[in-house]
Amino acid sequence: QVQLVESGGGSVQAGGFLRLSCTASGRTFSSYVMGWFRQAPGKEREFVAAISTNGVTTYYIDSVKGRFTISRANAKNTVYLQMNSLKPEDTAVYYCNADPKPYRSARPLVWTDFDSWGQGTQVTVSS
Repeated sequence: QVQLVESGGGSVQAGGFLRLSCTASGRTFSSYVMGWFRQAPGKEREFVAAISTNGVTTYYIDSVKGRFTISRANAKNTVYLQMNSLKPEDTAVYYCNADPKPYRSARPLVWTDFDSWGQGTQVTVSS
């Protein structure tokens, strides 16, 4: 089982930027599609972005397209989420996870498919 540690969150004003990192344990990181999710207060956790095992293909939800960029460094067992032009509605705890299904391409992920989660990292965007 892959263990995950998210970092890089913080408090910024609208229009600002943050770069989140997620480091995974285990030697098979490069074989997993990786995804970022978020959960705002009082709301259900939602999928944000995913990246293929080789980092070539990505998938984003509409609300972050053009503002967020997911990337990965397999040699470092790390996946990143560059978040630009942040909006107050981006405020949430952000989590990463490794897709348990045997796919290689990026696609929308369903948070209920995942059994365990890291502690997440808080992102707060003020207006």
